[in-house]
Amino acid sequence: METKNKKTLQGVVVSDKMQKTVVVQIERYVKDPKYGKYMKISKKYKAHNEDAAIKVGDKVTIQECRPMSKDKHFTVITK
Repeated sequence: METKNKKTLQGVVVSDKMQKTVVVQIERYVKDPKYGKYMKISKKYKAHNEDAAIKVGDKVTIQECRPMSKDKHFTVITK
């Protein structure tokens, strides 16, 4: 059985108030199709954090994993 390539994203932790979960904000630049202007798009993802060493403001890398809850589909792999 083959495994898929899992998506990895880099971002900044914006919340660590939940148990074993952090909220990571990912920012990317997207070119507007009509006007050609680049816009900063940000999106927040919930990620599983087994140890509580990661705090707000830390830059982390998250990787796609199996669904752990209704809206948690990523896990923290590096700080």
